Amino acid sequence: MSTRSTFGTIKRIVAILLAIAIVLVAGIIVGQAPAIFGVEQDPEASIEFEDQRGDGTNVTIDEVSLSDGGFVVITDGGTDPIAVSDYLGSGSHENVTVSVDEDDEPELVGRLIATVHHDTTGDETYAYEETDGEEDRPYLENGFPVSDTATVTTTDDDALADSFVVESVEAPSTATTNETVEITAEIRNPTDFDTQQVVDFRVDGAVLEQQTLELDAGESREVTFQIDTAGSPPGEQTIGVYTEADGALQAIDLEFHTDPSIDVVDADDENVTVDVAIPEDGFVAIEDDETTVADNETAIGTSDELGPGEHENVTIGLEESVDEDEELAAVLYEGDPEEPGDASPIEHDDEPVETTFTIADVRAAAEEAEDEDADGEDGDAEGDEDGDAEGDENGDDGDGE
Repeated sequence: MSTRSTFGTIKRIVAILLAIAIVLVAGIIVGQAPAIFGVEQDPEASIEFEDQRGDGTNVTIDEVSLSDGGFVVITDGGTDPIAVSDYLGSGSHENVTVSVDEDDEPELVGRLIATVHHDTTGDETYAYEETDGEEDRPYLENGFPVSDTATVTTTDDDALADSFVVESVEAPSTATTNETVEITAEIRNPTDFDTQQVVDFRVDGAVLEQQTLELDAGESREVTFQIDTAGSPPGEQTIGVYTEADGALQAIDLEFHTDPSIDVVDADDENVTVDVAIPEDGFVAIEDDETTVADNETAIGTSDELGPGEHENVTIGLEESVDEDEELAAVLYEGDPEEPGDASPIEHDDEPVETTFTIADVRAAAEEAEDEDADGEDGDAEGDEDGDAEGDENGDDGDGE
């Protein structure tokens, strides 16, 4: 074999080895790309919270897993926590005990929800409530908080035996924010005695209605509650039915009953009056090209804070004089008008909910409407006069006859 052919063979072998090395290195880099290039994987969590009996001061989480560490928060369906676990590091944890503080009044009994939260501040201290939900938010799976529910009964045998039992709760899965929703619960008296007890109906933990129910020994009966959804914010709400030591929860998703909108009905150089349909707590801002809440946290005028729902004749005082031919905008914002820096425009179909107008145009439209009303009243008056005159003439004829 010649020296040239041998050298060519060696070059081919080296090229093959280099190609294999490049493939292997590329695979390693691809596999480690998130870590190498600073791309974080979506945090993940899971939790198992089984039915149990306790003394009302603590509960046990069977298993919880947190990719980035955090906390387990216990609620009864309301927005405020009843108890929060100690900080939990990344990884899986079994038989985690969550206790209430000795000075706290709420007991860990009934139907409870355990939700897994991040430690976004990195200080191993739970801060979700005190930051208004800005920090230490829940882990999410498919857009929903990672949580589990369990019924916790007391170890006091007498109390457990004496309590009515919530066998089931039935409610529609969806509703709109302008209707009355009927909730039905089946309550059973497990004791050997005829007795009566109070049954609570709660929405997001707040007691809205109580009924005193009298049941014979072993009797079951359906009770009905009605919730008026007017003024409720859209989104998922938790409804619960509770007896002395038992309870059951049901989620209901509320949809805003109409499209968010704003309509200017009157305006002058001091005030603007609007009709509003707003799906969440917020306000109306009157803006021009240079003064906007979104850009510089100021406006020509802002309304008082408005709750979810429809509002008529909302008056906004103008803080500066405006030319009647200047184009203005009435814009719908979510948030507190006292803290415009935290407000954000409310959108519908990916567009801000706003309407443009001039004071001159609004006045002209109002005057035109007044003229039409006046013409209608004149027509009614003329018709009444003609009718009366005709009736009088007929009546006179009749009298004459």
